[in-house]
Amino acid sequence: MITLKNQYLTVLINELGAELTSVKDSEGIEYIWQADPTYWKRHAPILFPIVGRLKDNQYQFNSRTYDMTQHGFARDHTFAVESQLPTKVSLVLKSNEETLVNYPFKFELRVIYELVDHSLNVSLNVINPTSETLLFSIGAHPGFNIPLVEDAGSFEDYFVRVAPKKAYSQIPLKPPYSDPNDRREIDLTKPLSLNHELFNSDAIVLDLNRQETTVMLASSVNDHGVSLTVENAPYVGIWSPYPKKAPFACIEPWWGLADTVDANGKLADKFAINKLAGRHAFAGKYQISFF
Repeated sequence: MITLKNQYLTVLINELGAELTSVKDSEGIEYIWQADPTYWKRHAPILFPIVGRLKDNQYQFNSRTYDMTQHGFARDHTFAVESQLPTKVSLVLKSNEETLVNYPFKFELRVIYELVDHSLNVSLNVINPTSETLLFSIGAHPGFNIPLVEDAGSFEDYFVRVAPKKAYSQIPLKPPYSDPNDRREIDLTKPLSLNHELFNSDAIVLDLNRQETTVMLASSVNDHGVSLTVENAPYVGIWSPYPKKAPFACIEPWWGLADTVDANGKLADKFAINKLAGRHAFAGKYQISFF
């Protein structure tokens, strides 16, 4: 387990999946969901090389069929620590014989965490080391405790506020698939009060148009919360498992989506797939502030 620490926060990161597993402030408040398997056994997995689910958990590439389970395999692989400082760490996963069985692309996936005052900066970097085009999706899935302070409010006392304040295009999920052809508008000029029924059709997915966007999770009964700012993500998902009434919610920056309801199964045709040219690199960045 890797520890990053400054005067405000102590952060734990697991080499397995390069997963953020804990963020505590100087008062001992734990912000990150602690993976109670009754509700959800993960903390904040990295989603790669797909986001969401594929039809029949399969895709086709170059006339071959490959198996791939929900959210891909990165979360279940151990990353190597490339460099580490008291407030910064870089971890890397490279393609290998095991990954090539289900994903016929060579890649380097580098995850960088940097603690700056009350914030954690995260960079998800995909490097294409070959001359061939690399097809991928990537995302993050951090879960945050609700309530953040024990015995201080309930799930319904929390709200989500999005900046800029406006109406967003919402991409509905017809679980487990997405339906971008059936978009609707969601008015986020005012805070969205949380209740478990909001998630009865899975995540609330906002089309951000790659505009810098901040999603804040806070409470009406105490002063603690989190805000997640995405620099260049096309989508963000807001999720809590339903109907379990779980005591947490996730704010998920995504560079990709689950297969659409009309997907043909070909990876090259997948909606919102990223196509990275040979010898090029991609960087998806976000920042989580804790208060």
